[in-house]
Amino acid sequence: MSNTPVSFHDLHLTVDDLAADVLTGFSRSQKSIPPKYFYDAEGSRLFDAITELPEYYPTRTETAMLREFADDIAHKAGTGHLLVEPGSGSCAKARILFEGLQPCAYVPMDISRDHLQVAAQQVAAEYPWLEVHAACTDFTRLMTLPPDSPEGRRLAFFPGSSIGNFDPEAAVGFLRMIAEMVGPGGQLLIGVDLKKDKAILEAAYDDAQGITAAFNLNLLKRINRELGADFDLTQWRHEALYNEDKGRIEMHLVSRATQQVHLLEQTFYFSEGETIHTENSYKYSVEEFRELAARAGFTADTVWVDADRLFSIHLLQTGAHE
Repeated sequence: MSNTPVSFHDLHLTVDDLAADVLTGFSRSQKSIPPKYFYDAEGSRLFDAITELPEYYPTRTETAMLREFADDIAHKAGTGHLLVEPGSGSCAKARILFEGLQPCAYVPMDISRDHLQVAAQQVAAEYPWLEVHAACTDFTRLMTLPPDSPEGRRLAFFPGSSIGNFDPEAAVGFLRMIAEMVGPGGQLLIGVDLKKDKAILEAAYDDAQGITAAFNLNLLKRINRELGADFDLTQWRHEALYNEDKGRIEMHLVSRATQQVHLLEQTFYFSEGETIHTENSYKYSVEEFRELAARAGFTADTVWVDADRLFSIHLLQTGAHE
């Protein structure tokens, strides 16, 4: 049986977007780079490697939960939706749900164009009955569906606890954007990492093999390559720590020495020990996340939690059709 070709919509970020965001981030007292820029081709490859690490429990825990609860998820959510996945990556987790949910079409959205094209083509080949409408976009800014995607009930799928990359207020704003995209009577299936022992959290973001460190440092490689900067990667190291007061993992790049970096005809000075903040990953209790989702207009339907209480998956609803 032949499948419909993947429709591909390219709204990807440009070098100008990267330049503007880096210059803005470096103008602050706590220098920063938005984590969405992790995901060039090499960054996406490294992240896929991170998900296989023994210390990185979120992916294997959530994947096992999706397999265990796939039938229950389909029973609770229903079938025949337009399934939209912002930050789809390799689409591995959505594959677990396709047979149960029987979506009318699948819209993977990702910021990494090459990674998305390969993953979308693989999905189309494996599931010839499924329409695939891929959208290369910064979904944190634009949640517009491809114009050729079919009408119907919408279910957004946002696994991986990627909601933790947003500060709580920004998370509410992002969830509101999803609520608007799925519309009245729409749903959101979302993975949320739970609060737990500090040692487990810090090991997950600073693995013994140094893959997460390479992932973090790849940001500087990308800025060198795309913006003509002159970061010396040997003068930087990866750091991940759990900020218990704020309930979040913080990832930083730490300057090993006093140094200067040239970037877009500007010079930036770094003292020894100064950091560039590259990512947060907030952790929530079930009750904390439900309160956050309620502020965005979602009603809690069902929550699934693994036996070790490491991770949660929430099914949320927007208001019913008038």
